[in-house]
Parts: sequence; C-alpha cells; structure tokens
Amino acid sequence: MGTLKPLVIGDLVARNPVIQGGMGVGISLSSLAGAVAKSGGIGIISTAQIGFREPDFMKNPLEANLRAIGTEMKKAREIAQDGIVGFNIMVATKNYASYVKHAVKAGADLIISGAGLPVSLPLYVAEAAEEAGIKLKTKIASIVSTVKSAMVICKLWDRKYHQAPDLIVIEGPLAGGHLGFSKEDLTEFGADSEDVDRTYQREKYEEEIKGIISLAKGYGEKYNKVIPVVTAGGIYTHEDVMHQIGLGADGVQVATRFVTTYECDAPMEYKQAYINARKEDIIITKSPVGMPGRAIVNPFLKDVGKVPFKLEHCYQCLEKCDHKTIPYCITKALVDSAQGRTDQGLLFCGSNAYRAEKLESVDSVMRELVGEV
Repeated sequence: MGTLKPLVIGDLVARNPVIQGGMGVGISLSSLAGAVAKSGGIGIISTAQIGFREPDFMKNPLEANLRAIGTEMKKAREIAQDGIVGFNIMVATKNYASYVKHAVKAGADLIISGAGLPVSLPLYVAEAAEEAGIKLKTKIASIVSTVKSAMVICKLWDRKYHQAPDLIVIEGPLAGGHLGFSKEDLTEFGADSEDVDRTYQREKYEEEIKGIISLAKGYGEKYNKVIPVVTAGGIYTHEDVMHQIGLGADGVQVATRFVTTYECDAPMEYKQAYINARKEDIIITKSPVGMPGRAIVNPFLKDVGKVPFKLEHCYQCLEKCDHKTIPYCITKALVDSAQGRTDQGLLFCGSNAYRAEKLESVDSVMRELVGEV
C-alpha cells in the first residue's frame, strides 16, 4: 500500500492526492473524470466547448455548452459513486460567469480556473448558490504559475471577498496546453527545447513552488484554514509525485498520463498520436489565445501561417479573440482532434507525452502514481 496522505480540501477528502487535470476540448469529460474519482483521486471535467457533440452546437454554442455541463456531471457521478468531481473553467472563456454558475448548480465539488486570474470567481459561486437556493459547497481554486500571480489572486480575494482560495494549483513550465508563462520565461527555464529532460532548470522553478507554498500557509493562518497546494506539469511517475511531496506540495495534478487510458474521452486516434509521438515532436506553439502552448507537431501545425486564414464560423469561445489576426480557430482545431481528425487539428500535450507506450486503465495509472504497485 502507498504511504501518501489524503488530499484534504475543506470537507472534501480524496484518498489519493491526485487531481486529474482538465483537458479540452472533449478530452476530460465524464468518462475520465468519473473513473479518476472512483479510483480515489479528483476527477475534473473541462468546460471548454463541452457541448461540441450537442446537435445545436454550431448554432447555439453557449446553450449547448451550458446544457452539457449538467449532462456530463450527471454521467460522471454515476461512474464516480461517492468520488470527488469538479470542473476546469478557463477565465478566458466568453460568458465565464455563466459557466461557473452552471457548474455550481450542477453540483460541482470543485472549480479550478486558469488561463487568466479568476478575480470574480468567489462572487460567481456565491451568486449561483443564492440563485439556486442551495448551500454553497463548491470549493474554488486558482491556477497560478508564479509567486507574483499567486500573491495577486490572494490579495484580491482577501480585499474584495474576505476569503482565501480553498486550493492553489501551481502549473509549471512542463505542463500541456496553454501555459502561464511568456515564451521568454520558458526559454529562461529551459522548458522550450527539443530535449526538455536535459535542459529544464528544475531547481530554479522549484523556488517559485516553495514561495507559493509559503504564501498559501500565510493566508491559511489568516483565515484559520489549511490551503492545500497542488503542483502540476511534467508529473508522470510515482517518483515524480514523491519529489513534489518532498517540496512541500499536498498533492499533484496529472493530465497527460491519463490521456492514454481506456476511460479517457478522447478518440483512439488522439491516444495513438500520444503513443506515436517522439520527444522531438513535442513543441511550444503560440495559441490564438495569445499564450504559448505545448503540443504535438503534426501536419496542421506545420501548415499554420503558410496560407492566409479566414474565419468561416465563430464559436464564441474566447472573451478576447481578434478574428482578423488569429492564425487559426482554436475551437475548430481542438474539435477536429477530439473527433479523430488528428492531422487536421491541434494536439495539446504535456512534456512527457512521448513516454506513452500503450493504453492503460485509470485504476492502474492511479495505483502506479501513488506507489501501490
């Protein structure tokens, strides 16, 4: 049996201190999140274009997405039994408040928000509970990447709402998808090369982790609560997990490792792209969101910028999106991959995606991560 302590977030107790990271579009939905929660971790459903399979998605993307929040949560609960299930909601999402409120009303145990600082998250969850006439039970967490961003969100919530986060997720430079770093930051940490295992300056970034843990402890003392800190980015093995615990983290967030599981909501073509990937295929690309992102190079990414892009349909996904200057539509690119057209779409991944060799069950991955095998 493993010796790791449970992850405690207020009155939520996860037997295994592992949060499955949110992955959109359509990669972490009810099947994956439910299975992770059932295995004793915390399952996270991504709300990014969550309703892409709904028949009216093209015509009414917002309505389709909000409806799917309830549908996916219900399905996840059926799988998870008494497990912990939450949502990842990007701050950059258009109509962000509506997504948060629907997640609360759907019964989310936890909301994790990144891709921007969730300044108004406490207000939106409180309003949702009041509108629904329910007691607020949803815990809230901000994804941060630096001491500076952690300080900003803690100060803002302290001043405006007289509260502190229930959880802080530190997403490091080796994470997949959108990253909370500039291209220059990634270069400074050695996290943008073809051989990140060799060039990444781990100890340098770990100073940020220790600083954020110290900050969380201070705000926890002020509000007479424990604010657990979870680290993310490049965590793939039990040794990786133990290293983070050794730094003082209360748990880890893992995403890439769960993509190549039977239960992951991605199609087989998507999972196969991870299995086929080589280390040098994983690159840093600039997303239309304006942030760097880590992805697997494919014909789609090789062709970006070669032909002038013309937007044919807007899915109303991002608060800030300049139709005239974007190199491609990120919703279409992610949906194409989520529907198995992986040569035509964007394949976000973490730095360790190339290590995937086969499909596994969520339960076997969880047991390996926590040291029970």
